[in-house]
Amino acid sequence: MGEKATSGCSGFMSRMALIAFLFMIVAMWPFSDAEAARVKDLASIKGVRNNQLIGYGLVVGLNGTGDGRQASFTIQGLKNMLENMGIHVDEGSIKVKNTAGVVVSAVLPPFVKVGQTIDVTISSLGDCSSLEGGTLLVTPLKGLDGKVYAIAQGAVSIGGFETPASFGSRKTHLTVARIPSGATIEKEVPVSFAGKQEITISLNIPDFTTVSRMVDAIDSFLGGEYAEALDGATVVIGIPEHYAKKEVALLSALENIHITPDGPAKVVMDERTGTVVMGKNVKITQLALSHGNLSLQVSPQQRGTPPSFIDNENISARDEENRLVKMAEGATLGEVVRALNSVGVTPRDLIAILQSIKASGALQAELEII
Repeated sequence: MGEKATSGCSGFMSRMALIAFLFMIVAMWPFSDAEAARVKDLASIKGVRNNQLIGYGLVVGLNGTGDGRQASFTIQGLKNMLENMGIHVDEGSIKVKNTAGVVVSAVLPPFVKVGQTIDVTISSLGDCSSLEGGTLLVTPLKGLDGKVYAIAQGAVSIGGFETPASFGSRKTHLTVARIPSGATIEKEVPVSFAGKQEITISLNIPDFTTVSRMVDAIDSFLGGEYAEALDGATVVIGIPEHYAKKEVALLSALENIHITPDGPAKVVMDERTGTVVMGKNVKITQLALSHGNLSLQVSPQQRGTPPSFIDNENISARDEENRLVKMAEGATLGEVVRALNSVGVTPRDLIAILQSIKASGALQAELEII
């Protein structure tokens, strides 16, 4: 039984290593025009954003799993609610074992209208042990400006599932719950593009090359110089005359323009899983490295040899079995990784090698370990 378990574990680790290298190979393929992304996937429109809402409420109907006497805010909240309903009670006689004080939070999407609904999340504030089976009472949800934008109420949903007693306890978090479509919008956040003279687009990941390509693509689509880059992330677009009073149609057209994004050369490594992911712009310069029984050498490129050409006189990787692979200086790190992989380098050894190459200054890329 022990040998089978060890064999199964070894096979699993081998499959995990294979998956990691497959991800690397995918990441190393160069971009093409067919892989260009839409503007809507790379940037956002100024003024179009979510807004956070929050409120304090009470969940009632719990089966003895509510807050204890130590949660004075729950007692005070319950007393205030009953007083507002014309029921006078003595605060000392209130027991809240079936009630819990909660924070109710929600996200108000752009363009949502009065009467529409949004989901809410309920989180316990006191020492409540479970919100299961409870009902959230009417709770106003406010924005950071102090105004009420939505009203929440309804039966809470814990979710999760139970496993047999022999395998453990309930697989869920009992003090956080949700109410799908649990809040009704009472006030809108005004967002309008009608009558605007210009539109501002902001890149999610700032990059001067990408923003320059975006300007060129927008000008080419509109047939004139309407776009201007203010910095590495911001593009201001003047509204063409033929799109006057058609701002929404213009935005729809702009967000579907395709451009090829660019970015810095970067290698990301996860030491816990042995995963290494890199982009297409990562380059290796001349170096010589020894790691255990493995030797790696990058020699100067021959004149007239393209940087990505595989040349048996320039890069070599050799292990104890004398398996040898060579390439030219200036080749991508992806080609070097494939060379190392061909002689049996494990993902964890590869991480150590890349760290050493970066420390020597031969890796022309940012190295990030997560």
